[in-house]
Amino acid sequence: MRTTIIPVPRWLSDDEQQTWQAYIRLRQRLDAALSAGLAEHGLSMADYELMVPLSAAPNGCLRAKELAAEVCWDKSRLSKQLARMAARGLVDRRPAEDDARGVVVSLADAGRAVLERAAPEHVDLVRKLFVDRLSPGESAALRSLVDKVLVATDRRSGTPGEMDLRGCGSPDFPPW
Repeated sequence: MRTTIIPVPRWLSDDEQQTWQAYIRLRQRLDAALSAGLAEHGLSMADYELMVPLSAAPNGCLRAKELAAEVCWDKSRLSKQLARMAARGLVDRRPAEDDARGVVVSLADAGRAVLERAAPEHVDLVRKLFVDRLSPGESAALRSLVDKVLVATDRRSGTPGEMDLRGCGSPDFPPW
């Protein structure tokens, strides 16, 4: 008879739990505040997350697959969000010339115009709520922490049932 050993979970200590909960509250409140600011321009955070890499892309367009990798979204989520944005005139989609299955996405003129109106206020809010609250040392420490966590998430990628996060995101977005 074979015995299965069930590992004992490493529960969070009180201090670790407080740290984790503080991070969750920070993320939730920042997301809510930034979402409210974008909503004043008729944009959602999801809209903005896609519009920024499109605005920075060479020739102003990206393959949908590349855009999904930039923002760490799966194909279904991206497809549904792009359909909503296209219906509102924010993005254009067209078949890729070199791949019948591929789709190329670009900002529509209306999308670029709303992004250019929303971005300065968005950056100002990011600065007021986050960037200006940190000393240069705290900024450096936060970047170091983020790098450590990203390495861990990248290592976890590829685990069955997990989304592959390797190659997600880019530090090359414009400053908005």
